[in-house]
Amino acid sequence: MIQIDDKILSLDIFQKQFCCDLMSCKGFCCVHGQSGAPLSQDEVIILEDILDRVAPYIKPEGLESIKKQGVATIDSDGDLVTPLIDGKECAFCINENGISFCAIEKAWLDKKVDFRKPISCHLYPIRAKKFVKFTGLNYDQWEICEPARKLGASTKLPVYKFLKDAIIRAYGEDFYIQLEEAANLLEKERS
Repeated sequence: MIQIDDKILSLDIFQKQFCCDLMSCKGFCCVHGQSGAPLSQDEVIILEDILDRVAPYIKPEGLESIKKQGVATIDSDGDLVTPLIDGKECAFCINENGISFCAIEKAWLDKKVDFRKPISCHLYPIRAKKFVKFTGLNYDQWEICEPARKLGASTKLPVYKFLKDAIIRAYGEDFYIQLEEAANLLEKERS
């Protein structure tokens, strides 16, 4: 483990490789899982505020789920998450050319909203868990991401480098600079 500020990071974030391969996995992370994407209370407020601008991107079944459940619901662990369609895919999930991805991000790419997508989705495969005195950042290895691990290994792209934009969005540029310095130290220790 490495500590930077009030974050404790798994060594896997530095040592494992990862690069999303949507052509292989088809965005299955938006479709498969036991609950929706984790949300902060601030993100719920943002989603409520931008829903009318994201709605044109959401498929009818997703809009119906959001109408019934709201932009967020509480899962079996008591966490705030995005609602699901019939207990399966995220209500914000859309499909184009056989690939599933986020309606919120599609609206962001089209410059309709300033919010890209929930930070938990943007940071994946890092999962952040807040504790009283620190936040734990762990690398989550989900079987559906095997193509991403293979592509990451072939390109030698560490998890933290793949997630540079997401990490900076979540924790700031100074944090990312410190993360790179830690990665360099770890590399020197291994050599």
